[in-house]
Amino acid sequence: MLRNLAVPALALAVVATVPFSSPDSTESGQATDAWNPMSPVSVSYELAGHGGKGDSRTVKGNLLGFNDFHGAIDPPTGSGGLVNGTPAGGVEYLTSWVKKLRAEAKSERRESITVGAGDLVGATPLVSAAFHDEPSIELLNNAGLQISSVGNHEFDEGTTELQRLQRGGCHPVDGCQDGDGFKGAKFNYLAANVVKKNSGLPLLLPVDIRIVGGVPVGFVGMTLKGTPSIVNPAGITSVEFRDEIETANKWATLLRFVGVKSMVLLIHEGGAQSAPPNPQPVDGCANFAGPITNIVAGLRPEFGIVVSGHTHRFYSCQLPNSSGTPTVVTSAGSNGVLVTDIDFTLDKRSGKFAEIAARNVIVENGVRNPDGSWQTDPAGVPVRNPALVDKSAKKIADKYRTAVAPIANRVVGRITADITNTNNAAGESSLGDVIADAQLTYTTAAGAQIALMNPGGIRAPLTFANSPGGEAPGDVTYGECFTVQPFNNLVVTQTLTGAQLKEVLEQQFVGFGGQTVQRILQVSAGFTYSYDSTAAAGSKVSSLALNGTPIDPAASYRVTTNDFLANGGDGFTRLTGGTDRATAPGFDVDALVAYLGSGTPVGPGPQNRITRIA
Repeated sequence: MLRNLAVPALALAVVATVPFSSPDSTESGQATDAWNPMSPVSVSYELAGHGGKGDSRTVKGNLLGFNDFHGAIDPPTGSGGLVNGTPAGGVEYLTSWVKKLRAEAKSERRESITVGAGDLVGATPLVSAAFHDEPSIELLNNAGLQISSVGNHEFDEGTTELQRLQRGGCHPVDGCQDGDGFKGAKFNYLAANVVKKNSGLPLLLPVDIRIVGGVPVGFVGMTLKGTPSIVNPAGITSVEFRDEIETANKWATLLRFVGVKSMVLLIHEGGAQSAPPNPQPVDGCANFAGPITNIVAGLRPEFGIVVSGHTHRFYSCQLPNSSGTPTVVTSAGSNGVLVTDIDFTLDKRSGKFAEIAARNVIVENGVRNPDGSWQTDPAGVPVRNPALVDKSAKKIADKYRTAVAPIANRVVGRITADITNTNNAAGESSLGDVIADAQLTYTTAAGAQIALMNPGGIRAPLTFANSPGGEAPGDVTYGECFTVQPFNNLVVTQTLTGAQLKEVLEQQFVGFGGQTVQRILQVSAGFTYSYDSTAAAGSKVSSLALNGTPIDPAASYRVTTNDFLANGGDGFTRLTGGTDRATAPGFDVDALVAYLGSGTPVGPGPQNRITRIA
């Protein structure tokens, strides 16, 4: 059997000398089976000498895939913990289902490989984040994960911390908090398109090879090229993120050079189904669209399988690659609510994929009533099924739950009603208002007059009835606050002119200042403006005012944001032009905690600060 590291090392040695070659449409053959976008994907390829599933010249394999785990040690709550009405997710249940599916594959004499497509860590609940996501890595090791691409959130704490998660060792500041050390990920994180600026080499392994019944299968892993715009720029200054298609095909050429003809792309980029129907089937590909479509269209035909992520949506598709033949493309939602079960057959003589079939399996964690519905407690929360808990995962998770409980369950304030992160027609949410107000209040000593908050940094609502630690309805715990704002961003106040402030707001819209995605910033009390989405880029924003007084383009204003935004995150490069920066003590979550605990219970924000004209 080949060693996992031998081929990456060889590939690195020859990368500069092997020319890029164009995809060859003869490599994969043509798909023969018709496929319905409303059903699980199944593809067969016409290969010379291939006689079907029972052919002695074929071998059978299996992939178990998931993505965007985000440290979901506990089952996700609310709608995020339901898959078309079925309660699902949580690492104790994910581990059980992965082991069950792995055993089924073994019973069919299929060699099974467990893979991920990024965002396994980052934006995690406090039970993982408080320990720098070591719990998530330890639990994924326990679940038998073998290979994963990096995602954008793997870079939340920078490249050095990502390398520590892979290789092990105590945190340089907080040490090994659980008292038993940290050995790092047993699985290989792949980062083919994340390249060190000083050497041109990938930050981590770019590829991996596994032998299935004597046939090599190559894995290439990468994150989306747009990662720099959605992580804190301060942590990724030493690397660059390269084009997904060009990178995948380059490494495919190198893998072919050492005899690999069947390849899997693990990529943290994806797409989504759309209605109708509604809800979408977990195995479907209804009205599919997204960046992954164009990426697959440019891939060499050796990439028979693409395990994708990032969009937090589930699907099972066949999409045409560069030769026009179908590639199977899957995603398993997020937070461990699904596992993608991919069966494949390899032709021993050619080394190519002969057949591929994929389905998404719901990681059920509930208890059914006799009528088929799901049991819930008096608060409407699904009752979890203890028979579906993996004992080994529970032992690890309980260790960290016990360690974090005194911090997580501390009541820090009160709310009067649900405060949601659901946007109105103008793009403003009640929780966005509250967080912006919290950051403004937190930085008054720095002279703050206005606060701006990126919507992507608001990860969950504050729910009046939620009582994770048994606290009274309306009480808010530190753990709940951290679930809302899990990134530990710093809070920065800087001076902008009125003209600069307007440009920042114009940069909310596609086409101005290099912005590629519309993102409506949440704003603090007293600051108002209007926008016309139909106006030309750079001329959409009008009527800027502070406490009723129009913003003066030539005047100076003290503006607070988190440091992710201040450093140009989410494409807001105009914020990097501020002056006289002052950094508040603590993190952005501390601003929210202080605000909720100021004495008077906090109600939902008014959602009246931003006016959409058209």
